Amino acid sequence: MLLLLLGIIVLHVAVLVLLFVSTIVSHWLKGTGYSTDLWQNCTMSSSGNVQHCFSSSANEWLQSVQATMILSVIFSVLSLFLFFCQLFTLTKGGRFYITGVFQILAGLCVMSAAAIYTVRHTEWHVNSDNSYGFSYILAWVAFPLALLSGVVYVILRKRE
Repeated sequence: MLLLLLGIIVLHVAVLVLLFVSTIVSHWLKGTGYSTDLWQNCTMSSSGNVQHCFSSSANEWLQSVQATMILSVIFSVLSLFLFFCQLFTLTKGGRFYITGVFQILAGLCVMSAAAIYTVRHTEWHVNSDNSYGFSYILAWVAFPLALLSGVVYVILRKRE
């Protein structure tokens, strides 16, 4: 039982790290001479060093991506906090419904953010040499892991 509990906590912390990195790091979209993320656009020299960074545009779709990524991080942190609270207060045989719901909400938020970014990024950068960066990929990896974690919380019963 202790090993299962440790595995669930490790999965949750891994999802949380993926969400933090994908929200903060500047590699959602990259191309020749530039790299963009949710917060700023950076131009790069030929050697790969960052020359100049400026704030991202104020597009409504980009603000919705920013908001849903922040919400996913908040829901995941809240879910982890609620898990530890329920671990000590839940009666024997009870299920971690609240924790699971918040973790599933985190997964749905990150999925919404990545889907909006996928559809709308061409309005922002129309270059043909665009490619998705690792932060964008981490967001898509965090989505099924967060859903899996949430489902595990809903199924999990507290034992003695």
